Amino acid sequence: MGVLVLGSANADLVVAVDRRPAGGETVLGGDTVVMPGGKGANTAVAAGRLGCDVALVGAVGADQYGSLLRESLVSAGVRVESVRTSDRPTGLAYITVTPDGENSIVVAPGANSDVFPSDVDALVWDGVSVLVCSLEVPLSTVEHALSVAAAHGVRCVLNLSPVTSVSAEAMALLDPLIVNEHEALALADSFEGLLALGPRSAVVTLGARGAAVVTSDGVVEVGAPAVDVVDTTGAGDAFAGALAFGLSRGDSLVEAAKFAARVAATSVTRPGAQPSYPGPAEVLG
Repeated sequence: MGVLVLGSANADLVVAVDRRPAGGETVLGGDTVVMPGGKGANTAVAAGRLGCDVALVGAVGADQYGSLLRESLVSAGVRVESVRTSDRPTGLAYITVTPDGENSIVVAPGANSDVFPSDVDALVWDGVSVLVCSLEVPLSTVEHALSVAAAHGVRCVLNLSPVTSVSAEAMALLDPLIVNEHEALALADSFEGLLALGPRSAVVTLGARGAAVVTSDGVVEVGAPAVDVVDTTGAGDAFAGALAFGLSRGDSLVEAAKFAARVAATSVTRPGAQPSYPGPAEVLG
């Protein structure tokens, strides 16, 4: 396979609201819609829908939500041999979406907390060219995976979301580190300053403006097509999956980021996370 994804698999419980509630306030919303999600599963599905040879390392519960996620992964062409069934319930994400397409999310990790370093040790790395991780699973497992992948000559990508403190040793393995604009400015005083944290390169997603690619040669911004936003849920994961796919097929980091920005822009024109991800012919130009 070209890409290995290590990360979470959640069921997204999505409610449309006119506005987010303030503290102590109740707001009525629409009917709850249940969709497959989770940063790891989203990233893998985004890559799989594009035709990438991809597998997910993760865990789900022995419940209806776990079945939903496995079905979504398999239907997108994602290999699930390394998705374990845990004694804990499948992770859940409670998502409110406002009319402008913006979302607020609370995640209950559940089975995602049961993704262990031993799951990494059981992997076969033959044919893997890119590992992409995110942080809704234990940090110790992510850092172990990055170390093992690097030892096998695999390119390491980390979507540092949600933001947490990562060891200097793990940071030094990244090529690139992916963060959004808010995360970038929380970590450093400039995009260029991200490299002082240790990664060989960084990519900062800029929403509707595309992305910024940061290397030792400087910052290159890539644009995204203008679209009518329906739902931004999972757009960053779509970007990460498309970027990893681009890198696995030999694209430069700038080329991969340009492609990923187009994929992410396409995804926000549709509701949900995984259901919104395009196939190759659907990616907007």
